[in-house]
Amino acid sequence: MQLVLLSGGSGKRLWPLSNHSRPKQFLEILKNENNQLDSMVKRVWNQLNSLQLAHQTYFITSESHEKTIKSQLGNDVPLILEPEQRDTFPAIILAVSYLYSVQQADLNEVVCILPVDHFVEKDFFETVMNMENVLLKSCSEIALIGVSPTQPSEKYGYIVPVNRVNPGSENNYSSVERFTEKPRKEEAEKLIKQGALWNSGVFSFTIRYLLSLMEKKGFPTNYNELIKIYDQLPKISFDYEVLEKAEKVVVVPYKGYWKDLGTWNSLTEEIDNCLIGKGFISEDSKNTHLINELTTPVNIIGISDAVIVATNNGILVTDKKASVRIKNFLDDFEQSSVEEKEWGACRILDYSKYPEGLEVVTKKIKILSGENIGYQKHQDQKKTWTIISGEGEFRKNDVKNYVRHGDILEIASDTYYDIKAIKNLEIIEVQIGNQQINKDIINNVKKRNEEII
Repeated sequence: MQLVLLSGGSGKRLWPLSNHSRPKQFLEILKNENNQLDSMVKRVWNQLNSLQLAHQTYFITSESHEKTIKSQLGNDVPLILEPEQRDTFPAIILAVSYLYSVQQADLNEVVCILPVDHFVEKDFFETVMNMENVLLKSCSEIALIGVSPTQPSEKYGYIVPVNRVNPGSENNYSSVERFTEKPRKEEAEKLIKQGALWNSGVFSFTIRYLLSLMEKKGFPTNYNELIKIYDQLPKISFDYEVLEKAEKVVVVPYKGYWKDLGTWNSLTEEIDNCLIGKGFISEDSKNTHLINELTTPVNIIGISDAVIVATNNGILVTDKKASVRIKNFLDDFEQSSVEEKEWGACRILDYSKYPEGLEVVTKKIKILSGENIGYQKHQDQKKTWTIISGEGEFRKNDVKNYVRHGDILEIASDTYYDIKAIKNLEIIEVQIGNQQINKDIINNVKKRNEEII
């Protein structure tokens, strides 16, 4: 069985910490067993490694997130890259076409799809690995994992089985009668009494089944051909396009710990420290979390059941139960101030635009030891770098110089430049010019990069 982890979302409900450039699955705010901070992708990858399942696992993610996921998990992490973000249906058929036509997987191979942003314990993967047996034993098209509800939640979809099933029983699955998407609390209570399960978003099928469905819809099953028309595929979820139309679907119950970390309310329940960053939370502020990425302290007095998040990208103050509504207000402020890079990270500190069209951007750049940003140049733009910590080798028009904290570097327009960190580098960059013109950075000049350190 092959495992495919969906890692393509932007996590809008966790704004302003999560955004298109830095999605929720890459936020390092979850404590691991060594009391260090992990991201969602790190946590699940470490779990799979410890269970010796990593060798049969792939991440499917957007090309724009390739560098970020590699910076967290290493360059050898198995990736399937989407040319652009669409939805779970196109992502899943792309992954299956890759397994079939590139990896030469057998038509009878079972594929299990898992969201990367779920918080589970290791025993959850025992149920995952049992999905292959259930799928084949039941002769079904799709097998799902349904989580035993702990409360009548309005956040989740529900799976209503034909028969009640006890986890761990010999025939530990049931045919699915119907699905109900995010019901009101009263309806959720009724569903639970009927034996309904939360839809975990984990499901399995054979490659043969999905390729057959793709052929019926007129989509190529060859990965290289599918990539060419990827921008023409429908933006629709796998649930709507496939799952709810399938004729033979079974569900396997899971009674252990499971949580979707898609909202501030659910995420903060898994964050041990109520205060991250500079600030203060008064003792009478019960069940309140503060995450502050700014250098300015934020002080919370007498406010309970709230989430306060302060970043350069925006500030959020919300009641925890209302935090899910943030998605409704994001259309006007999607710009991100933080971008993860394969070589480090870049944060926008300030931006100004003047009447004559001149634009000035101030950034803080971090380059990890041994990494370089790539030989590049910009048109009609100049930069001033101030090295604030670390050591590196700076190259400008093929002339190399050793640099360290305190050095100031001037980079004129139409100048080729690069910098490699000998020790972790932190740089304050002031960029002056026409940013619209210079969105097209003349980057990765292959011939010159062959000469790189």
